[in-house]
Parts: sequence; C-alpha cells; structure tokens
Amino acid sequence: MLARITSLPLIIILMGIGALAMYVPAIYGAASRDWDSARTFLYSGTIFLALTAMLGIATASVTPKRQARSHLLALLGGFSVLPLMLAVPLYESVGNTSFLNAYFEMVSSLTTTGATVFEDPARLSGADHLWRALVGWMGGFLVWVAAIAILAPLNLGGFEVLGPPGNDADGGMTQITRIADASDRIQRYAGLLLPIYAGLTLLLWVGLLVLGDRPLTAICHAMSTMATSGISPVGGTAQAGSGIGGEVLIFLFLVFALSRQTFAHDGADRGRLRLIRDPEIQMALFCVITVPLLLFLRHWAGALEVDQVQSLGDGLRSLWGGMFTVLSFLSTTGFESASWDTARDWSGLESPGLILMGLALIGGGVATTAGGVKLLRVYALYKLGKREVERLVHPSSVGGSGTKARYLRRQGAYVAWIFFMLFAMSIAVIMLALSLTGLAFEPAVVLTIAALSTTGPLAGIAGETALSYATLTDAAKLILAASMVLGRLETLAIIALLNPDFWRS
Repeated sequence: MLARITSLPLIIILMGIGALAMYVPAIYGAASRDWDSARTFLYSGTIFLALTAMLGIATASVTPKRQARSHLLALLGGFSVLPLMLAVPLYESVGNTSFLNAYFEMVSSLTTTGATVFEDPARLSGADHLWRALVGWMGGFLVWVAAIAILAPLNLGGFEVLGPPGNDADGGMTQITRIADASDRIQRYAGLLLPIYAGLTLLLWVGLLVLGDRPLTAICHAMSTMATSGISPVGGTAQAGSGIGGEVLIFLFLVFALSRQTFAHDGADRGRLRLIRDPEIQMALFCVITVPLLLFLRHWAGALEVDQVQSLGDGLRSLWGGMFTVLSFLSTTGFESASWDTARDWSGLESPGLILMGLALIGGGVATTAGGVKLLRVYALYKLGKREVERLVHPSSVGGSGTKARYLRRQGAYVAWIFFMLFAMSIAVIMLALSLTGLAFEPAVVLTIAALSTTGPLAGIAGETALSYATLTDAAKLILAASMVLGRLETLAIIALLNPDFWRS
C-alpha cells in the first residue's frame, strides 16, 4: 500500500498531506471552543481529502518518463499552485479578507517567508495562527527533503558548489543519492529527517512552555524557528512570555539553519571536529560575532560626540540583542530581539536596515530551511577572492590544497558567481516590476530582498519606516508571491526547467 502511495505524482501526495493537516487546526478550534474555525478547517480538509483521493486514483497508472523533471515541476507547482488549496480554509475562517490575501499568506507561509498582510494578530483566530505556522513548518520540511532528494542529484540548491573530500566528481552525494530512484530518495530521506525535524520542534516547544510562553505561542514559535519562517501569533518573540530565556533557546535552535552538518555528515570528520571545520559554520560565526561587536563598539564613538555613556546593563542587552537579531536574519527567520531597540540606541544607528538586508541576502546553509544566497556560495566567492590576491603576490604559487578547499568543486566559485549574478538580476527585474505598481525605490528594494531571501519580517524593520504588505496593490502582491517562489526554488532550478536537454527523454 505504501509503495502505491509513494508512486503517485508528488503534487498529489503534497495535496493529501495538506488536506490531512487541515484537521490539526480543526481539532485546536474544537478544543478552544472556536466552533466556526473548527468547522471551516474540518469541512475543507474533508473536501480536499476526497478530491485528492479521486485525483490519486485517476493518476495511479501515470508513470513520468523522467522523474527528476517531474519532481522539480512538482516543487514549482507545490509552492505556486498548492497554496490555492491551502488558502481556502483561511479565507473562509477570516471572512473579511480577499482570496488574494489568503493566497499571498499561504505562499508566504509555504515558502517559509513569513510575510503577512494581517498586521494585527488579534484579527486572526488561534486556529488561523496555528494553520499559518503549520503550513510554514511543512514548507520547511519540504525544502529540507527536496534539497537532498531532488536538488542534490541535479546539482542545484547550492550542491553545485560542493565537492567531497578527495573526489570532485561525486558532488558529496551518497550512493542512494547518486543511483536511487527519485521517489525512493524522497521516501528514504523523509523517513530519516522527519523524526529529527519533529523531535527538535517538540523539544523547543516544551522548552518555551517551561519558560513561560502560552501553548499556542510556544508551538508557533517552535515551528517557525525550525522552518525559519518567522511566523508568530503575537507579533514576534519580543511579545512572548518567555522573555530573554526564550530568545536564548531559540538562538540555540537557529544553529540548525546554518549548516547541514548540524544534523548530517558527509565525510570522515565526526562530532565537534566536523562542525569546527565546516566553512558554513565558520562564516556564520564570523557574522554573528563580528557584526554585533561592531555595533557594540560603535557606541563609544557616538558617546564621545554627544558626551553620553549608558550603563553596563544597557551594553550587555545591546550585545545580546545584536547577536540574536543578526543570527535570526542570517538564518532568514526574521525574529527581532526585545533588546534590538537597545542595540540600535547603543550603536547610535537610527535604522541599521542595510546590515539586516545584507545578512538576509547571505542566508543560511545549503540543504537547510534557510533561504538567501547561502553561506557556502559566499564562502566560495571569498576563497576565489583570496586566491586571486595570493596570485598577485606570488604568480607562480599553486592553490586549492587543504581541508577547506576540498569542500568545493574545481569550478565551485565560478558557479557561485553565476548564481550571484542571476540573483542580482532577479532583484533588478523584480524591483522594476514593483516600481511599475507605484512603489518608490526604497520600499521596492526592501520588499524585493525580503521576498527573494524569504525573510518577510525584513519589511517591518529594514527601512526608516515599517512597510505594510496589507497596503500593497494586488499586482504588487502577485509579484511578491512569484518572487517568494523564485527565492525558494532559486533561479538555477527555474533555468534548469527551461533547458531543452532537461526535457529530453
């Protein structure tokens, strides 16, 4: 029976999972005596489950000629078409919103962007908040599995930069990744990663409960942290009851978005040695330590100018607020520390939004739930720049040796540069499209980077004034929804779908 289910087209399986997930907010609505929300999600789940069953029966005998192409198309459809189904219960439950807003919300959640048109959390019921966080959590798991089972064999999603120790040809893939059927890979990796993903979420939920969060807030923040979606039923961690203790706990779990080495390994290194040698972890540590420290030290230059020095307690809160917010935006989660305002006041920067946009653009690790350009690609460009400087000093030198260099393919930096240029071109095109809807230059820049880096909360903190998704025109919302899908799948995957060789049997 399981073999027959896993042989169905991936988009049908995703529809079935989405329909079954609608029963979770239905159960929560019934438990909290929110009968309207409970009925809405119950009826929607039942209808779409029946529809999925009929589609599954109708397509049971369909076997795609090229499963790699089929699964990549299913991912594109999953992030762009599946939200149409997921938006139905939200649209019916909220009642006083348009279907486009509900669709935008679901695209944002499924791509783990976390951009919301519902600025007032009180406008949504508890079941609605749970549904948004749950869709984001499922989207994060989909990204996690798809990166290893679908994108890795195609050398996409950052794997085009990777190279295993001592062998440049295999791309760091295990035997099952190289030769196994695509459906078998999805089934295998989903079974391996789901206990890790769900277990970490459960552990974080319990920890936040112990520290004082309400059950709904704790589970939403736990799912949003693991999926790096930044979705919150209370407007962020600053309004949660767990306080600084909850921020510390979330900070620890955000580490899993920095490198796949935190939950898997592909080489001879083990334990701490593996993490210490991982270039993504090293790049992330550099950002998390250096950026807050520079903001912290900048205080004294500003204090000398205005002849004012604040207390040591404010300085420590500033340092912590900077570290938490930097890691949150580097992992493209977008949670803002309750001490971030203290960090801004301490550093003397009225709106350090450019720093946060830069961190979101860098992004997290390859094969994680984080978005952005990815730390490994930035590392590859750094190694290329360093090597070119060395050649200026020693033209006859031979480079490329050492443990760190063996993480990359011989053409890894070249491919990383191509991706970076495509990413920059995508920013320019989307900004131009948004400007045609009437947006000014600065809002267009912030919203474009927020969508492509899948860091939706960036819009409310990066500019001098907070931007609102609710005030955008319908055309701007559709452009941003497409940008979120592009940022989640990445430009190289879209180009692969347009390649004629990719479509040949």
